[in-house]
Amino acid sequence: MSAALVTGASSGIGRALARELAARGLDLVLVARSAPALQGLAEELRRGCGVRVEVLAQDLARPGAVDEVARAITASGLEIELLVNDAGVGSFAPFADAKWDDLAQILALNVGALTELTHRLLPTMRARGRGRILLIASTVAFAPGPRAAVYSASKAYVLSFGQALAVELACDGIAVVTVCPGRTDTEFARRAGWSETRHARARRARSAEEVARAALRALDAGAPLHVPGAANRLLSLVARLLPPPLAARGVAWLRHEVRE
Repeated sequence: MSAALVTGASSGIGRALARELAARGLDLVLVARSAPALQGLAEELRRGCGVRVEVLAQDLARPGAVDEVARAITASGLEIELLVNDAGVGSFAPFADAKWDDLAQILALNVGALTELTHRLLPTMRARGRGRILLIASTVAFAPGPRAAVYSASKAYVLSFGQALAVELACDGIAVVTVCPGRTDTEFARRAGWSETRHARARRARSAEEVARAALRALDAGAPLHVPGAANRLLSLVARLLPPPLAARGVAWLRHEVRE
């Protein structure tokens, strides 16, 4: 049976994506650290949508976790037709002041686990001649990010990785779509220790549900890259046109100089 695997499914955009996919009738494999949150969501989706939902409570940043997820999927008998790589963490602080454990977790989850899980699931997709991969990056991927250097770099990796795979895998019948949301109303920024600037508060945050629906529309259309929101698309275009040092200074100003 075909199913979608959603990482980071216990909250935010991942949870919203799981709900949208279940409403479409897709069976699901939900992965996140919080077993209670996953179990609650799974029960909701089973009752409300009548789909099969498997729960895998895993910290994907932990060595060996991706291998355990892959083995559990094989044991379930489900074929992953859609991989949604949403799980991610951030740390917002000057690089020299950040805790190394926080930075290492960003690299392990945002880069390492995302890459390894994609690599583990690709062979069966290629053997079937079909599959879809949805990567959730961020608008921070378009410019160097002072005060969030490692997080921004991790999302730049996701953006570059996704666009490369979209070209590589097109002939294998596998669509790869990278979505770069801007400011989104989730617990992510608060957990990461980011206090809002006047600039951020001036822009309406999109809901996780809005971002999820936009991401799935992009996936349906097969667009390799999608930035939800006209203002975000404009800012991402400006960031790409500016020389990187100038773009980095602009980001630094937004994150520091206008902070209250």
